[in-house]
Amino acid sequence: MQSAVLSPSFTPLLRPKPHDPLTRKQTLLRLRPLSAASSSFATTSAASSFHGLPPLRSLVSLPSLSDRRRDDALACRATAVPESASPGDGDASSKSGGILQTLQLGALFGLWYLFNIYFNIYNKQVHSPFLISSCFPVLASCDAASADDFSIDPSIMGENVNLHTMVKSTCSFHTGIPILNKVLKVFPFPLTVTTVQFAVGATLVLFMWTTNLYKRPKISASQLAAILPLAVVHTMGNLFTNMSLGKVAVSFTHTIKAMEPFFSVLLSALFLGEMPTIWVVLSLMPIVGGVALASLTEASFNWAGFWSAMASNVTFQSRNVLSKKVMVKKEESLDNINLFSIITVMSFFLLAPATLFVEGIKVTPTYLLSAGLDLNQLYLRSLIAAMCFHAYQQVSYMILARVTPVTHSVGNCVKRVVVIVTSVLFFRTPVSPINSLGTGIALAGVFLYSRVKKIKPKTA
Repeated sequence: MQSAVLSPSFTPLLRPKPHDPLTRKQTLLRLRPLSAASSSFATTSAASSFHGLPPLRSLVSLPSLSDRRRDDALACRATAVPESASPGDGDASSKSGGILQTLQLGALFGLWYLFNIYFNIYNKQVHSPFLISSCFPVLASCDAASADDFSIDPSIMGENVNLHTMVKSTCSFHTGIPILNKVLKVFPFPLTVTTVQFAVGATLVLFMWTTNLYKRPKISASQLAAILPLAVVHTMGNLFTNMSLGKVAVSFTHTIKAMEPFFSVLLSALFLGEMPTIWVVLSLMPIVGGVALASLTEASFNWAGFWSAMASNVTFQSRNVLSKKVMVKKEESLDNINLFSIITVMSFFLLAPATLFVEGIKVTPTYLLSAGLDLNQLYLRSLIAAMCFHAYQQVSYMILARVTPVTHSVGNCVKRVVVIVTSVLFFRTPVSPINSLGTGIALAGVFLYSRVKKIKPKTA
């Protein structure tokens, strides 16, 4: 069934007769699709004639309404409207648009978590031991009197804490016989790994700018000088994170990094004068207590990995403080994503000279083969880790542009839980009940902190 509504149409159906004086007066007062000036003149003319004054039409030459084209007359015509049209169509379209935006935001959160999971897994496999190719066997002979004399440095074992037991039990059955045609090796060069990650990220940034996938920003030398401190602490924060991942389990690194709110509050109070509320201070207590409890019962604990993760917390939170202290004047093209892109490029140029000076060139095929490392595995895992490293940080900035900082903080807390759980399952990291309890308490404290952070103190 169709309904009829009235719609305007410029046809001569209701055209007035020119000789009718009453109609002529009504015509002068009617709205005309000419211009604002003509309408005002017509209205003034009508008003003048009612007071016995000569109309302005005799003084000013205006086009007569009766002389208009036949197309200009205004008429009403019945128009058929589809049955599907209803007054609630506008609400339905806005509702569907809101659902679409929610789905897009959910997809971004999913990508954020997925890229972060893959980065931590592949990055850990680059730092930690992995099997070399069988074409480069390093034979291990158990020629000791017993399997107990065979030992492997636990700091090299990384996540594979059960491998030492496996090797010893194998040696007990094959004493004096070469048993390993594949051995575990490690790539202990965090500067090189971090530089490669920044190099891949800078390449992706330049590719997007060159192909106009993302608008290249216009930035001045003063803006670059203001961004430089942010790039320095960004570089150091990622370097310390990689150093920690190379020493302890992924789950333990992220448990320590749950203390970021503690350092954020501390540095903001020291350098910005922002004193925390009592609720914020109370939310920090379970974070500190949970991390301490998890550290006491961590199987892969060592001080190098612990302090590296702590240094990462300090540098990353220093970046947040500097971003408030050093205000960067943004132009239209310098949004958060472009700001992160510039920091990535600057971080590569900052870290590359230090890497060459401290570690030298350790990524050439000649060196890797001479060290007995699997060339293909190292290159592939390094590339995947570097791409996921850049992708998850860029998606994080995209999410931050769509949600409030509190929502982003809660999402970051959930991301840390997801990374810890998946890394424990993937690497089969032994976790004691007390260790799990400490990690859970710390993450619960982070969630509480993100909630009470938005509570503003009452002003007197």
